[in-house]
Amino acid sequence: MKLKIFTLALAAMSLYSCGPSQDKESNDKTTEMNDSAITETQWVLEQLEGEKIEASQNGKLISFTLNTEENRVTGYAGCNSFFGSYELKAGNRLSFSTLGLTRMACPEGAFNESELMKVLDMTDNYRINGDQLELNVGKRAPLAIFKKVDKNAEPIVEKYWKLKTLEGQPVKMSKNQEKEIYFTLKMNENRVVGFAGCNGMSGTYKLEEGNRISFSQMATTMMACPDVDVNEADFLKVFELTDNYTINGDTLSLNVGRRAPLAVFEAVYL
Repeated sequence: MKLKIFTLALAAMSLYSCGPSQDKESNDKTTEMNDSAITETQWVLEQLEGEKIEASQNGKLISFTLNTEENRVTGYAGCNSFFGSYELKAGNRLSFSTLGLTRMACPEGAFNESELMKVLDMTDNYRINGDQLELNVGKRAPLAIFKKVDKNAEPIVEKYWKLKTLEGQPVKMSKNQEKEIYFTLKMNENRVVGFAGCNGMSGTYKLEEGNRISFSQMATTMMACPDVDVNEADFLKVFELTDNYTINGDTLSLNVGRRAPLAVFEAVYL
């Protein structure tokens, strides 16, 4: 009987001693997987302190990437680029340090970069939920929420497309024109935003296989327009007719069927 009791006690001690080691190994694997999931990925800002953010600023996305080489972080804060270092620890711990900004002169009313930099400075942990990344401090509500950029995303989206030709005719900006004619396809809710020559414009779009594209609910503001070289109605007609597009480098053509392009645009990187 004593031998049986000793054997059972020894088995219990063996199980107890193995338990923590196995848990630690499991935790280490989880941490390693999480670290891999957050690094070498572009994270685009969606929310800051609970407020939805327009990520596209000046033709670029407010975002950051954690580069595993030398633990460097690089990103765009809305007007200036930023850079620095980061540290990842077990338990989804994350901290940023020695963050610096370039010193570009930012336009009035631009996104408040200091708010984003403050969030990065406060962050001490993170959480990944699907394709979203939450930056947190303690157990508070997320300081900021970012979305993972799909590396296979369509090259037409999130770019500033400046009009070059309309129905084969070159387009130049008039002296009395507020700004150049352009449009951008936003990933957020598949929205279209742009400028038609005098009025701002907006709407929605849909992308399908084979470079198929369609626009809907296109509308403009109701400003009284001076004489400009481009008839806004002609420009908006392009979006009504377009059913496909082609991209060659930084040149985009909106087409209907196999006709000559309705309009040709150039990607501008501000």
